Amino acid sequence: MLALQITSMKQFMSQLLTTDVFDIFLLEEATIMAACTYHIEGLQHPEFYGEEAPEQRPTGTQDFVTWNSMRGLIFDLIKGKHTPLGLKLVLHLKPQYIIPILSGGNTAVTPEQIKALVLTIRYDGEKTLLTTGTAFNTFIMDKEPDRLWDNALMKYLNQKGVACKSLGNS
Repeated sequence: MLALQITSMKQFMSQLLTTDVFDIFLLEEATIMAACTYHIEGLQHPEFYGEEAPEQRPTGTQDFVTWNSMRGLIFDLIKGKHTPLGLKLVLHLKPQYIIPILSGGNTAVTPEQIKALVLTIRYDGEKTLLTTGTAFNTFIMDKEPDRLWDNALMKYLNQKGVACKSLGNS
């Protein structure tokens, strides 16, 4: 698990809510504490769209909505004169990005064994922390996928100019 602290809040919120930087993720859940608390469960209801489902997911993955389909709504919930009291987002890396990450290291773990590569974004009214996690479909002793995910995310954030500092790995 990697913990990062955002060092430029205004820049980060712009990247998160108005650009495609985080569009490689699916939204599991969002909680926004403002005048009231909004909780969004990201589990998609394909029957809502009927024949017009916005995209097909690979079999066996959680069917969460894409971040890019929800960021406008979340932006609308937090914009205004007052800064939100808090924000928590639980994002999953889209499944198609897991294979390249695993292939970058020495692990016997297969993409099918990984339920999700998770990024949690938590704003507490003062600072924003990003933490990583790896969810497996079964118990795995190999910690290499965690290390690969942490390294891949750090590299990605650096490439995208997301200003943050590491608080360490655990």
